[in-house]
Amino acid sequence: MLKNLSWKGVLLGAALMVLLLGGLYAKNITRLYTAITLYDADKIAANFLSMYQHFNATQIPASSEPFQFPVALKALPDTFVVEGETLKLGDFIEQSQTSGLMVIKQGKVVYEYYALGSGPQTQHISFSVAKSFVSALFGIAIDEGYIQSIEQSVTDYVPELIGSGYEGVRIKDVLQMSSGVKFNEDYGDFYSDINRFSRAIAFSTSLDDFTASLTREREPGTYHHYVSIDTQVLGMILTRATGKPLSQYLSEKIWQTMGMQDDAYWLKDDNGMELALGGLNVTLRDYAKFGWLFLHQGTWLNQQGEPIQIVPATWVHDSVTPDALHLQPGENNPNSSSSYGYGYQWWIPLGADDEFMAQGIYNQYIYIDPDQALVIVKTSANPRYTDKSLNWPAKHLAMFRAISRYLGQVEE
Repeated sequence: MLKNLSWKGVLLGAALMVLLLGGLYAKNITRLYTAITLYDADKIAANFLSMYQHFNATQIPASSEPFQFPVALKALPDTFVVEGETLKLGDFIEQSQTSGLMVIKQGKVVYEYYALGSGPQTQHISFSVAKSFVSALFGIAIDEGYIQSIEQSVTDYVPELIGSGYEGVRIKDVLQMSSGVKFNEDYGDFYSDINRFSRAIAFSTSLDDFTASLTREREPGTYHHYVSIDTQVLGMILTRATGKPLSQYLSEKIWQTMGMQDDAYWLKDDNGMELALGGLNVTLRDYAKFGWLFLHQGTWLNQQGEPIQIVPATWVHDSVTPDALHLQPGENNPNSSSSYGYGYQWWIPLGADDEFMAQGIYNQYIYIDPDQALVIVKTSANPRYTDKSLNWPAKHLAMFRAISRYLGQVEE
């Protein structure tokens, strides 16, 4: 820990020195300073609301015909139980540093909450929730014929990855976080690959070049190992296949079509490649619309009330269905590094009937319970996220399920 802190101090000192002196690299050092202090308790909430201002980003304009959910506010349960412990829901919302919480039930907003400087028109960083958006775009691209099959190799579309850990890997294995690529995703480890990747972004390193530097660790398609760069590879495939930046494709196929109310921003490197793995910045209510789209198997009602199939229904089904042993949820699954099941960039919790989730670090969630016609979106800026003793994933899932049960009982 002291070693980590000393390195952080050195980097901060260097950043401040360059900022004081000015010069050619001031912009990069400013970004580095933001990256290094991103999760600091006194900065985290503001940072999560302003990521697109600190880094390069492409604006995705709000729809010219915005859709708004009707509002019919209801109370939520006072308490919920997790592993035998009863927690007060209001206290947990504060303790997990919730910046936004929205509950959609039967197509209506039944609960809406903002804190920590957030509001209805405030864009919040998605982190890995963006992965589920990339999955949706992938399904659309296949339906439109840009990508022939997920059985193809990654390098069929991205030959720059020949010689890397991704050479010969099926697209399907990448979608299911089973690429076999070696990668340390520990955000609490200053020297981990994911934190090294964050610093690379600050120094304008090409995201494509970083991806091409990774090596093989396991046989692809045999072990579920969460590797965020897998999603970056999916983004590379999409841009090559469609000939369009991810931001443009998202705008055309989802943002405008679904009547998103607010602008969104997608972080990108100096070469214009988006941070596919987690750089999307979206308002709470537009995150909720995306959840509602997947609750309805990719179908949306247009302004005339007519159903339109935005994401193929078969893709939605396959995206939330673990189809191999190593993808099944379970604490004792020897072929997985997670107790959750996994589909195509979506999580399936243990004991789920039909639930599934998009999840991002520091407690970002889109939770979907189709048979209850319920979507919950939660954005957070939790500086204690890396403290595993606090069991944040189990507590959040228990809270979501308690809200779903309670609102279901209220309707009866």
